Amino acid sequence: MKRQLFFIAVAVLMTACGVKVPEGYTASNKHPDIYPDYKDVTVPVNIAPLTFEMQKMADNMVARLTVDDEELLLEGEKIQPERDDWQRLARRAQGKSIGVEVYAEYDGQWTKYKPFNIYVSKDSIDAYLSYRLIYPSYVSYEELTISQRCLENYDESVIYDNILCSTEGDKGGQCINCHNYQQYNPERMQFHARQNLGGTLIAYDGKMKKINMRNDSILSAGVYPTWHPWLNLIVYSTNNTSQTFQLTDPNKIEVFDAESDLIAYDVERNEVTNIENDPAELEVFPFWAPDGKALYYCSAHFEFVDSIDHGSQIISHRRDVKYNIYKKSFDPETMTFGERQLVFDAASMGMSATLPRVSPDGRWLVFTMGAYGVFHIWHRDADLWAIDLRGGSPRMLQEINSKDTESYHSWSSNGHWLVFSSRRYDGEYTRPFFAHVDEKGNWSKPFELPCADPDYHRQFMKCYNIPEFMKNAVTIKPREFADVLKGDAEPVKYVPRLSQHK
Repeated sequence: MKRQLFFIAVAVLMTACGVKVPEGYTASNKHPDIYPDYKDVTVPVNIAPLTFEMQKMADNMVARLTVDDEELLLEGEKIQPERDDWQRLARRAQGKSIGVEVYAEYDGQWTKYKPFNIYVSKDSIDAYLSYRLIYPSYVSYEELTISQRCLENYDESVIYDNILCSTEGDKGGQCINCHNYQQYNPERMQFHARQNLGGTLIAYDGKMKKINMRNDSILSAGVYPTWHPWLNLIVYSTNNTSQTFQLTDPNKIEVFDAESDLIAYDVERNEVTNIENDPAELEVFPFWAPDGKALYYCSAHFEFVDSIDHGSQIISHRRDVKYNIYKKSFDPETMTFGERQLVFDAASMGMSATLPRVSPDGRWLVFTMGAYGVFHIWHRDADLWAIDLRGGSPRMLQEINSKDTESYHSWSSNGHWLVFSSRRYDGEYTRPFFAHVDEKGNWSKPFELPCADPDYHRQFMKCYNIPEFMKNAVTIKPREFADVLKGDAEPVKYVPRLSQHK
C-alpha cells in the first residue's frame, strides 16, 4: 500500500483522507517492539524525521503522532514521516513531547500497543556529522570514505574517497583516517593518508597543503589530532601501533602501541616539537580543554626489557596495560606546556581509561573505560564514563551504555549532545548514537542516527568510525583533496620548543 502522510488537527475526522485509526483491534499492555528503538528518547528540535518499523515486520501499520491539538497520522509497513510534517510537529513539541500510538496488523488482526513519547529538546544539534565508513575487517580497509551527513535531513555526501589515490600503479594501497576540525569549522580540517602518497592533509580557510611529518627527532607521523580552539596549533600522538588476532578471546582483535609520544605542530610555521616522550610512558589521545589552556591525554606506564621486542612484551602483558588520564597546563602567550597532572587514576581501579573529551563549557569530562589496553573499540566491555570537573566522582554512564561496545565520542558545539559509537545491536557494526545531557548532568536515553528507511543500518555492511560534529558541510570536493595528496609533501621542521606568536 502506498504510504500517505497528513498533518491536521485532532478534531478533524480522518476518514476523508484515506488514513484512519483501525476500528477493530486488540489492546496490548506492552509497548511496540520497534526498530530503531525510539521509545521515550529525547531528540533535538532540528533532527531529521524519526522512522521506524516493527522488529517483526508488520503487514501494515498505523501511527498517530500528537502534540496538544495537532495530529499526524501515518500508514504503511514502515512509519516514515515527511520532513515538513515532522518539523512542524517537532517545533510544536519543543520542551514537551510527541505522543506516539502504534497499531500493527498481522494476518488481518490489528493490535494497539501501549503509547510512548518522543521528547523534543529545545537544544538544537549541529547541522552536520562526519565519520569514516569502513568494513569491520582489516582486509578491506582500502574501501573506505570520510563522509558527512546532514542531521536535519538524510543527505549524505563523500568528503574524501580512499580509492582516489589507493591504486597508483604498483605502489600499493592507501588508508585515510583521523579527520578533525578546529571548533567545528569544516573550513579548518585535517586528515591523514597512509601508505601510497601518504601524508597529513591540512585545509585552512580555502588553502590546502600536504605535510610529511616524519622526522628523525620524533617517533612517527602524527595521529589522533586535536586542534587548539583558536591557535593554528595541532597536537598529535605519535605511535608505533600493531595488531594481533585472537582465536578464543571474545575481543577478536587487539590493537596496541609498543611506543607512543605527544607532539605539537604549528601549522603556520610548519614546526613540530615533542611534548612528552618518556620511553616508559605510552601517551595517546590528546584533547584540548575548551579554554585552550590545558591539554588532556592518556598515558600508561610500562617498564620494557630492552632485550625483548617491545610489541611482544605488550601482547604478553596486555591485560596489565592500564591507561590513566592526565592533563598539562598550556600558556598560549609563551606557547609552553607545564608538568603533567593526574586527572583520573583508572589503574588504581584495575581499569584503563581512553579518549578523554571535555564539554565546550569545560564542565564534563567523558571518556571510555575498559579492563585494559588502548583501542577500546575492539573491547566488548568498553563503556562511557563521566567526571564533573567542577567537583564530583567518576561514574559509569549507565543511562547510555549497553551490554556491548561504546567507544569513540564527541560533543556538540552547545555541549548538550554527545555522539558516540556503539555496537549494541549486533556486536559487529558501530553505529552513531546521540544522547542529551542537561545542566544538572541528567542523561537521556540514546537514539540511533535516523535514516529515511528505518531498516537501512541493518542492511548496511560498514561501520561508522570517528563521528565528529560540524556546524556546516565540507565544501572541498574529493578530487581536490586527491590532487593535493598526489603532490609532494612539505617536510616539517623540528624545533626544541614552539615559537611564540606575536
